[in-house]
Amino acid sequence: MAIVSSHHLQPADQPPEKASPEKASKTAKSTEPLLQGTTLDTEEQGSQEETLRPQSMDEYIGQKDLKDVLSIAIQAAQSRGECLDHLLFYGPPGLGKTTISQILAQAMGVKLHLTSAPALSSPKDIAGLLVNIKPGDLLFIDEIHRLPRVSEEILYPAMEDFRLDITIGKGRSARITSIALPRFTLVGATTKIGALTSPLRDRFGLVQRLRFYELDELEAIVTRTARLLEIAIEPMGANELARRSRGTPRIANRLLRRVRDYAQVKAEGTITQTVAAKALELFNVDPMGLDWTDRKLLQTLIENYGGGPVGLDTLAAATGEDSQTLEEVYEPYLLQIGYLQRTPRGRMATASAYQHLGYQALQIPSEQLPLDMR
Repeated sequence: MAIVSSHHLQPADQPPEKASPEKASKTAKSTEPLLQGTTLDTEEQGSQEETLRPQSMDEYIGQKDLKDVLSIAIQAAQSRGECLDHLLFYGPPGLGKTTISQILAQAMGVKLHLTSAPALSSPKDIAGLLVNIKPGDLLFIDEIHRLPRVSEEILYPAMEDFRLDITIGKGRSARITSIALPRFTLVGATTKIGALTSPLRDRFGLVQRLRFYELDELEAIVTRTARLLEIAIEPMGANELARRSRGTPRIANRLLRRVRDYAQVKAEGTITQTVAAKALELFNVDPMGLDWTDRKLLQTLIENYGGGPVGLDTLAAATGEDSQTLEEVYEPYLLQIGYLQRTPRGRMATASAYQHLGYQALQIPSEQLPLDMR
């Protein structure tokens, strides 16, 4: 696309050409709606997302042990007049790591700087963040295990000594200059704590794991979200959504929005247990939260390979999915609910998977049956 300057070259003895009023009016009309529409959509989406996020520890549902630990840390830091120690949150996605960080910033009365590790691809990116931090601020880095090694090493003196080391010049004339940083709190979030290097992991003063949510906690989250979105929902409807949410609030809120659409079009607008069940059946989410790909994986394992054991690459080829996708996206939940086993010989379907998919007990290999059923 060519970029044309609005200042055309004119002869010295001629004044600049002026646009006619009709042309200027036509141009303004053509550009004004586009600019306004983009701005309004962004603001509306951002305000709705912020509305759904809890703003305090009292509003935050679930993670009771984590909340107790963080409440003590906040009160202790405030009583000493210090900032919080560096924190590392790890666990599956969608459990509230970003939300907890926002609550911490509000509780401490400081500013939160949000970024992600892929955005810090060069040292100047993270250096620019650090020099703009104010005393006590929180710097949140999502997916911190993907931080480049060069950027990670810049964090070492910044976390320990609150110092930023910058190399000026090249070759023999190069020298290192240190810039003093105000005391701040680094909050890291990761779904793969094992991928973090030991020097970085050991510099966090508080390392906490976020667990999956219980059924009653998810019911409370669904009910709260429905109230904020002004959706009519019955207690059993919230229970039906919570049971199929895989213990993850993000999935619960996503399913709630889809069921809301179904209730408004196919029902009277109220989410009951029957409406929720029919809607989720339409979206291929069964009572255990399994989607079409989850069931296809288990059915292929049972019908084509007698329940296993079978290698990951073979299973990926049979299902048409990438092996990394199977291992990182689908297998964790199936392992968590006990429908899949990883053995040295390969993947195996459990007796619970047979029963859930409606296969007869006689079809289950004897080595996969519980001891009292053999």
